[in-house]
Amino acid sequence: MNSTQGKRVAVLVEKFYEDLELWYPVYRLREAGCNVRIVGPKAGETYASKHGYPAKSDVAASDVKASDFDAIIIPGGYSPDHMRRHKSMIDLVTQAAQQGKVLAAICHGPWMLCSAKCLKGRKVTGFFAIRDDVENAGGVWEDAAVVRDGNLVTSRTPDDLPAFMQGILAALSEAKPATA
Repeated sequence: MNSTQGKRVAVLVEKFYEDLELWYPVYRLREAGCNVRIVGPKAGETYASKHGYPAKSDVAASDVKASDFDAIIIPGGYSPDHMRRHKSMIDLVTQAAQQGKVLAAICHGPWMLCSAKCLKGRKVTGFFAIRDDVENAGGVWEDAAVVRDGNLVTSRTPDDLPAFMQGILAALSEAKPATA
């Protein structure tokens, strides 16, 4: 059995997500044997990407807890700005950070990490336009394809997805399994 087999991963969704930043991790993690659930503000809701591609949530953020998962992935696009308008979405990320779960965010995804107040003193990257937000939230900005600071994995753009997934898979393989 590989070290990611059976790991439980939440991929967050809201409208205007970046297509590749949601679907590439979903399929790569499923290939690696992970149980992936798409988590949105509402269960069974369909959210359109920036380009109109639909993603249907499996479950509502209010119906799960961080201990149900080994990792939480936050895709970018404009969806993180919509995600952080829902207390349940922020609470899930906050709990995951407090529990030391693998947290991964790409592009504008670190906006959720800012709202969850889990960046103080942490090395992080993202889309260049959110650098001020990340630094104002206490993050230490690095311009790299992937930045890993313990359980925190961040990347800049869809071009960084291969490095992003390598970082996620490495962090996930080291994570203790969720207990819930």
